[in-house]
Amino acid sequence: MSFTVSSALLDTLVLCVVSHKDSYGYEINQTLRESLGVSESTLYPVLRRLLKDRCLEAYDVEYSGRNRRYYKITEIGQAQLELYKGEWLDYKKRIDKILMGSDEK
Repeated sequence: MSFTVSSALLDTLVLCVVSHKDSYGYEINQTLRESLGVSESTLYPVLRRLLKDRCLEAYDVEYSGRNRRYYKITEIGQAQLELYKGEWLDYKKRIDKILMGSDEK
């Protein structure tokens, strides 16, 4: 992809993935990698930041004799996601206006 992905956009996408269902790191990474080519080394700092900001909670589940860490969106995270979605739609509309020559306001 030619465009860089900001930390706010990564936060938004991770929150969105986890809002659909509790997910573990590898699963989140695979979902984002399909669209953006995000590496694990990029994802885990995002997860730590979202945990620190109380947007996510983590819990462990045993899987094949090992613990798998799952991430769950919190009420704070859901509110942040809704804020990000609104900001994204506004941003997208302004960019589309330039790229597509739209007269929409």
